[in-house]
Amino acid sequence: MSDDHISAESTVSGTQANIPARIRRELEIDDGDHLRWQIEDDGCIRIQVIQQQTGTFAEFDGYDGETATNVTAEHGAWGVDIE
Repeated sequence: MSDDHISAESTVSGTQANIPARIRRELEIDDGDHLRWQIEDDGCIRIQVIQQQTGTFAEFDGYDGETATNVTAEHGAWGVDIE
């Protein structure tokens, strides 16, 4: 994010408001990202962008190595045939 102060405004339509394009570009907000809203004590709104993880391993938590595995016996469980 640049050090320059960026300001923009949008109009509320019904119960929705658009995020101005220059704000979306600066914060790299994309389809599927989440916005977390918080009202501060002074009435200001703080919005945190939660970037959506994408790709093949987006949901993969990883393997911590604490459980023994047997690749020969478990290989088929992953949809790979063993000959």
